Parts: sequence; structure tokens; C-alpha cells
Amino acid sequence: MGVIVNKNNQQDNELSRRIDADLRERALRASGVVDEDTPDFAEDSEYVKDFKKTGRFGWVWVVLIVLAIISIISIVLI
Repeated sequence: MGVIVNKNNQQDNELSRRIDADLRERALRASGVVDEDTPDFAEDSEYVKDFKKTGRFGWVWVVLIVLAIISIISIVLI
């Protein structure tokens, strides 16, 4: 036996949207962030000062690692 529930989803969606907007605004005010586009300057920190960005061929390492794992699995199973 089942119970049929009929709700007015439009009112619920509007209420959810208002609550989300209010909570987002309060969180931004509490964190002191004025704008969502404000940079966090993480790349300018001392910790990442000497790091390099991944080059064009970074995907080659992923392919090599996957092939190595497949090779190890095939060696163990044979």
C-alpha cells in the first residue's frame, strides 16, 4: 500500500531559493569577502613560490602510470 503526497513544489522551490540566497549572503558577510571574484592570492604565497605549472605533456605521465599498472597486473595474473 502506498501513500500519495501532493505538494506545491513551486512554493518549496521559491522558499529554498530564498533561504540559499540568504545563507550565501550571510556567509559572505561573515567571512569578510566583499565580492565573489576577489582573488585569494594562493599562488603568490611563499609556499608555492618556486612551483612550476604542469606543461602541455603532463597527460603523458598519467598514461605511463596507467600502462605500468596494467603491466604489473598482467604479470601477476600470468
